[in-house]
Amino acid sequence: MHRSGKLSISNGVVLDRLGYGLYKVPADDAHGLCTLALEAGYRLLDTAAMYGNEEGVGRAVRDAMSAGYVDRSDVFVTSKLWNDSHGYRATRAAFEDSLGRLGLDYLDLYLIHWPCPGKDLYVDTWRALEELYSEGKVRAIGVSNFQRHHLEKLLSHTEVVPAVNQIELHPLLQQESLRKFNAEHGIITQAWSPLGRGKLLTNPTITHIAAKHSRSPAQVILRWHLHSGGAAVVKASSQQRIGENLRVDDFSLDSVDLAAIAELDSDTRVGSHPDLVN
Repeated sequence: MHRSGKLSISNGVVLDRLGYGLYKVPADDAHGLCTLALEAGYRLLDTAAMYGNEEGVGRAVRDAMSAGYVDRSDVFVTSKLWNDSHGYRATRAAFEDSLGRLGLDYLDLYLIHWPCPGKDLYVDTWRALEELYSEGKVRAIGVSNFQRHHLEKLLSHTEVVPAVNQIELHPLLQQESLRKFNAEHGIITQAWSPLGRGKLLTNPTITHIAAKHSRSPAQVILRWHLHSGGAAVVKASSQQRIGENLRVDDFSLDSVDLAAIAELDSDTRVGSHPDLVN
């Protein structure tokens, strides 16, 4: 089993630095792919209400528990609140719906998927998350796609600091100032689309570094994420890639590699800008 280290959230909860992401995984495929991921050694599964595959994720966890090769405490399950459920009451209901679809007794991490600044309800939404956390229904709470100004408002109006901020992050969008802000407030930065939705897999700089280390481009990029101190959720849909993406512990990037990857930062997004999603 290959593991890539862990990070401690400020409340002592521990999460794996590399997790398996379920974005755009069809509902019918989620159970099988999560099973492959768990068998390969992943212990963090990242889904969301919007992905429409929570049932399959939960069933894979329960089946793995029944088979006896994981305990519930071994698996870290993340889900996210969708944009149509912002506001205190709607958030409470949406959380219970997600938990029901997953068929689990609790969630390890629950995130606000987008700040939806046009609605301007994320502070009320966060108060519902704080309550769910205090009730023990979720072990940690966090946000996704929050920019610095969203975080500043949240921190000034609420009690619990987000454990995680999951953001688009890859060599084309390195987000150094936001990562620094997160770190200063004890917030773990977790990358989504860590491979730039595949755009980076044929990038000449990345393929050159991959050839130099006899590694895949994906392994090089994931090693870069770990080197920069954060965490990432990565999607793969073949058994080979699922396993390969975890095998990033036995090589290092040197200063030349890191300098070359730093040059790729061009503020280029593959997803939406958080200020524009409502």
